[in-house]
Amino acid sequence: MHKIYDMWPEIAKKSYKSEQNEVDFTDIDHIVFAGMGGSGALGDIFSSILSKTKIHVAVTKGYHLPNTVDSNTLVIATSISGNTVETLSVLNSAKKSECKIVAFSSGGKMQGYCNKNKIEYRNIPQLHSPRASFTGFLYTILKVLGPVLPIKKYDILDSITELESLSKQISSDNLTEKNPSLRLAQWISGIPIIYYPFGLQAAAIRFKNSLQENSKIHAMAEDILEASHNGIVSWEKQSIVQPILLEGYNDYIKTKERWKILKEYFQENKIDYREIFSVKGNILSKLINLIYLLDYSTIYRAVLSEVDPSPIQSIDFIKSKLSSRLE
Repeated sequence: MHKIYDMWPEIAKKSYKSEQNEVDFTDIDHIVFAGMGGSGALGDIFSSILSKTKIHVAVTKGYHLPNTVDSNTLVIATSISGNTVETLSVLNSAKKSECKIVAFSSGGKMQGYCNKNKIEYRNIPQLHSPRASFTGFLYTILKVLGPVLPIKKYDILDSITELESLSKQISSDNLTEKNPSLRLAQWISGIPIIYYPFGLQAAAIRFKNSLQENSKIHAMAEDILEASHNGIVSWEKQSIVQPILLEGYNDYIKTKERWKILKEYFQENKIDYREIFSVKGNILSKLINLIYLLDYSTIYRAVLSEVDPSPIQSIDFIKSKLSSRLE
């Protein structure tokens, strides 16, 4: 798995420069991203990127399509395996509506369904696993949806440049104390709780999911502002929970104030914590580089725990039970 992660910058560059055809949709003012797991994380990142545009964005992680879809809606269904039952259900509902549709997978049932029903479809190779295929799908989708998404090409290329720079620090070729992903992995010994600000939710949720899938440990994630009204009380009792603070380079001034207060609280109560900062630049650069650094830390955490990060037996168990009920 780590070999694929070492190649993330190269995969991102090749995917964005691929021969995949761009879509030809117009008059889109509403986008629905449908996907689960690693595919759902793609929806989260696009939701964050588009949060300050005039396009209304919804992320669906389940069986149902929002009732708000209409002829100006683009439904983007993504299943890296192509066999995700929830996403296939949303795709089927979208076909029955007036919305526009584009689907992405590495094959599977989704490809067959789209070919049969003449739905716009793009095949993207899966590399090792859905979670390891993140950059391949992300940058291919950015290429294909170029005419629809108000995202500057410069920002996309800048995010890849930042990935290349970060790779030198965190890759398996740099197993030293200067590797920030390795340092974080060595510090994690209990249950991480990830605090994040608005805009960086996609990175926080992805980190939580990767800790669960790769490191095989429990993890939690909370919005820093919301946690100030409830979750903070949990620290009044000792536990094995470890706070990790995901901070944006240029967070909103009120968010910076909240970070300062939270750190003062942790220091006064002798609660050890770690801070992870985003890179400078656009929101895509911030998110994908945080995801790269944090994902790699979950692989290092698995290795340090003598755990193979690849198998996901519990997920396979659930999928096998779902499959048997459909037969």
